Amino acid sequence: MNKESIRINKYLSQAGFCSRREADKLMEQGRVTINGEYIEMGTKVNSGDKVYVDGKLVEKETEEKVYLAVYKPKGVVCTTNSKVEKNNIVDFVDYPTRVFPIGRLDKMSEGLILMTNDGEIVNHILRARHFHDKEYLVTVNKTITDDFIEKMRKGVPILDTMSRRCEVEKLGDRSFKIVLTQGLNRQIRRMCEALDYRVRTLKRTRIKNITLDVEKGNYRNLTEEEIKDLYTNKS
Repeated sequence: MNKESIRINKYLSQAGFCSRREADKLMEQGRVTINGEYIEMGTKVNSGDKVYVDGKLVEKETEEKVYLAVYKPKGVVCTTNSKVEKNNIVDFVDYPTRVFPIGRLDKMSEGLILMTNDGEIVNHILRARHFHDKEYLVTVNKTITDDFIEKMRKGVPILDTMSRRCEVEKLGDRSFKIVLTQGLNRQIRRMCEALDYRVRTLKRTRIKNITLDVEKGNYRNLTEEEIKDLYTNKS
């Protein structure tokens, strides 16, 4: 670690333990200590400090960074907390070294989720201003109208905001493709519900230039080109 002190959430991120957002949650839950003392949000780690999560020492990783493309099945939860959710993505993937998901894909959805031990790339990707493309295939409970497609494209009022303009293409009577550049909570489901539709199936098929090309429940390592592309700001 650098001699200069750094915030605890950045330390856990650089250690490859979790993202900064997850680190903040761990602190809120009272699961992080420094030198045996429970800490507050924003606490800094100094050279020589010992950081523990759930009583286990967290040290900076020296192993190579891991970047995985995973096909998450329906029913698996994108959380690292196995104490709260037994059917979590970390235990499901069961990778030899600790990895955690980049972003989320809700329990009832399936498809592409990226996992890594590189906490810094998580922070980069999740910044909304970077406008990373995420493509989904969706089926709904009734016939799709031209009005529905147009409203989905222009934006729908959800969660006290208006969703961004996005690409939407009708594929069948009850199916469509949508490409989002933001990640509001359960966004597609909420957009459909606001227009009096209900999502029946939802599958994420692409994140930026990374496509879903493995069997359900399997994963593969990202290529060097895919990893490099993740660090660029444009999709």
